[in-house]
Amino acid sequence: MKYKTLRSIMRFVLNIIADIEVVGMDKLPQGNVLAASNHLGRLDTAVLMYIIDREDIIMAIAEKYKNHPLYGVFGRSVNGIWLNRFEADFSALREILVRMQKGGLMVIAPEGTRSKTASLQQGKMGVAFLASKSGYPVLPVALTGTEDQGVLANLKRFRKSKIKVVAGESFMIEIPKGKGREEAMQKATDEIMCQIGVMLPESYRGVYAEHPRLKELESRDAQDVKAL
Repeated sequence: MKYKTLRSIMRFVLNIIADIEVVGMDKLPQGNVLAASNHLGRLDTAVLMYIIDREDIIMAIAEKYKNHPLYGVFGRSVNGIWLNRFEADFSALREILVRMQKGGLMVIAPEGTRSKTASLQQGKMGVAFLASKSGYPVLPVALTGTEDQGVLANLKRFRKSKIKVVAGESFMIEIPKGKGREEAMQKATDEIMCQIGVMLPESYRGVYAEHPRLKELESRDAQDVKAL
């Protein structure tokens, strides 16, 4: 199935089952960019494809879906890179970097897997690594309303799910070589997760709810609002 056909089908289905509110996607830079979002449910990727009208998407997909009758077709249609989430999949990371060097829009969830609590889990350092290696700016994206349980409950009641997508300001990640590299990677990962977290309702912030950087960003945003 061609990508355009898949996207058209997804948009048709999502228009039936969901009301999607989009905030700030005008901040999506032209050219190369890494869109990093929280991961709530199986609709996350479909929603991002719904709102991003680009065909140069680079996407990592869990290897377990490779032979799935539905998700396997989806993965092949978007020319996805199959990724083993449970170990350091260096082969997949190399393929992602090669693809990024050719240009495009990388879509990835730093948490690596769906949250069972609908709140942020610990981010993995792979996204910071890819951003620093590729030179792509990171665009933080916050999703709400795509939780599997909630979407299924709404479908059973013939109700539309209320989904919201919020994009923040893009920023660069630089990781120095040599001593302190791992610490810098962790700091960069926390920055990405906190930039996502500050755009989420408090109940979605999970392990980052009390993170000092998130509190700092929240305070900055409050001051910006007062200044308006």
